[in-house]
Amino acid sequence: MKLKIKSGDNVRVMAGDHKGEEGKVRIIFPSKNRAIVEGVNMVSKHTKPSAQNPQGGIVKKEASIHISNLMLLEGGEVTKVGYRMEGDKKVRVSKKTDKTI
Repeated sequence: MKLKIKSGDNVRVMAGDHKGEEGKVRIIFPSKNRAIVEGVNMVSKHTKPSAQNPQGGIVKKEASIHISNLMLLEGGEVTKVGYRMEGDKKVRVSKKTDKTI
């Protein structure tokens, strides 16, 4: 599956428990078709005391979201992504405004 969302893109969650939330994509996992979005899908992880965290306890961290639940934001609105050849380069294009991303 071709991933049309890249790290650094602003996206909106379109389905699931976090529907409607927006954030910036931090990491993409192409083999799993998943992404980590800043401030979205926060989960609690129980940690044992260690040298880095001597007290241990509950830590909030971001979990990944499937790519199919994300849509690219351009100018505050969601848009589909397409591709176009400009010269000998392949560029991403907004289907809504027909501008390069």
